[in-house]
Amino acid sequence: MNNLISVQNLQVAFRMSKTVTAQAVKDVSFDIPANSTVALVGESGSGKSVTAMSIVRLLPENAIIGAGSKILYEGRDLLTSSVENMRAMRGRDISVVFQEPMSSLNPVFTVGEQIAEVLRIHMKLNPRQALDRALELMTEVGIPNPKERLKSYPHELSGGQQQRVMIAIAVACEPKLLIADEPTTALDVTVQRQITDLIARLQQRKKMSVLFISHDLGLVGEISNQVIVMRHGQVRETGDVETIFNAPKDSYTRALIACRPNLDNRPRRLPVIDDFVNNRPIETVQRVSTTASGEPLVNVKGLRKDYRLKKGLFGHTIFPAVKLADFTLYKGRTLGVVGESGSGKTTIGMMLTRLTEPTTGSILFEGKDLTHLNADQMRPYRSRIQIIFQNPYASLNPRFTIAQILMEPMRIHGIGKDEDERARMTLTLLEKVGLPRDAFGKYPHEFSGGQRQRIAIARCLSMKPEIIVCDESVSALDVSVQATVLNLLLDLQEEFGLSYVFISHDLAVVKYMADDMLVMSQGEIVERGLAEDIYRNPQHPYTQQLLQAIPRGLVARAAA
Repeated sequence: MNNLISVQNLQVAFRMSKTVTAQAVKDVSFDIPANSTVALVGESGSGKSVTAMSIVRLLPENAIIGAGSKILYEGRDLLTSSVENMRAMRGRDISVVFQEPMSSLNPVFTVGEQIAEVLRIHMKLNPRQALDRALELMTEVGIPNPKERLKSYPHELSGGQQQRVMIAIAVACEPKLLIADEPTTALDVTVQRQITDLIARLQQRKKMSVLFISHDLGLVGEISNQVIVMRHGQVRETGDVETIFNAPKDSYTRALIACRPNLDNRPRRLPVIDDFVNNRPIETVQRVSTTASGEPLVNVKGLRKDYRLKKGLFGHTIFPAVKLADFTLYKGRTLGVVGESGSGKTTIGMMLTRLTEPTTGSILFEGKDLTHLNADQMRPYRSRIQIIFQNPYASLNPRFTIAQILMEPMRIHGIGKDEDERARMTLTLLEKVGLPRDAFGKYPHEFSGGQRQRIAIARCLSMKPEIIVCDESVSALDVSVQATVLNLLLDLQEEFGLSYVFISHDLAVVKYMADDMLVMSQGEIVERGLAEDIYRNPQHPYTQQLLQAIPRGLVARAAA
């Protein structure tokens, strides 16, 4: 098979100061055959995106390419090509689809204009021809009502539609290589399925090669021919997809496959990277949910949230985000809430904490209706119901040390008799969530994403809560870091008898965590029950659709 791209001994470092450089990629070599899909897999910081951006020469100015590095495209070394040649090649021969479409699309131009711009520059079409072709491309990538959407601005489209526009731009000139850099990470499971299926169809139809970058081996197992596993800037293992999944040689590859929760088993603890690297025994004992008993800790009845949206110059319309939700939460159990973006699941969590005020309905916590309490009356309950947000980067004050972040809520709620006792409690909390004592005086930017989420968990625990709402709290994390945080949450639940409301669009993670489950669609609870029962025998068509969209690696490919 002919190779379209050949990466040879690639070395990339970044100049941090006059005397300090950081090595990001070390002697990376691999080939991308023509008309094939190659997956580049690894966690954050593994060097996979740096490697991909080296191909199109889109590295920042402080990047240093090592001597002896080569990236051959049809026999030409892209690393020595002129700026003009690379500019002409990008979009025409090699295109990129980035992870976050809203940061890639221009907010002041319609999506039709942005697709047409590529065609005018590279294909030399006139404006009318370019818009006609843009309409064809929007139809091809499956955007509904493409003629109307041609005049839409990016903010008027959903996340999945924005990513489809990015794909339309990328394939407009029928490139020979499409680089898809984590194109589905921020998307719902059903939209993720649609995007990966779309990329696979376009790859077959246009006979192009795809470099698919991801940290999720379950996802790439469904669409790739070859897999390259990277860690710490080096290639750990390469091979065809069947070999990588069925007989992985490297301990890190085995860890990436095993860390991801799956639908077939539910071990008491998820394996993590260190278990494989250090040859520790892997947990085989299964977790079994006990039957709920006693009175519910929280009883929600008829909960509704309406938003008043402006319509026209003077009019308005009512949008029901949550429609008459009823559910219960028991002590020491986890209630999973699943659904796509816009289903109302986050609004449910925000109303439970009274960070969003319900329009109607009741939230009975130990017999007291929280919806009837004023701010002063609600204060004692805020310490008992805490929330962990999705983005640990945005939820921690960058100007506060970790000590200040953890001690401030204690001070506000009168926990601890003085600062010395609060400091001792803070050090205990850091130890509890697996962080070193020297984290006490550091700032959030000095920690990784997984460590920041541990700090957010420690902040919740500082209030000694009984209920924690986990709002997509692991969706932004790598699979191994995700496994570590999930294990931590389960350990804390067992130790303190915590109750969780676990909100997520990742059904595999919810299956692992949840005892009970709600499935939400367009503001309504369409299915409820024990999590095991719903996964084993889903009744509602929407639930069935969600389950079918879960990435299953080679299992899904074999079934197809």
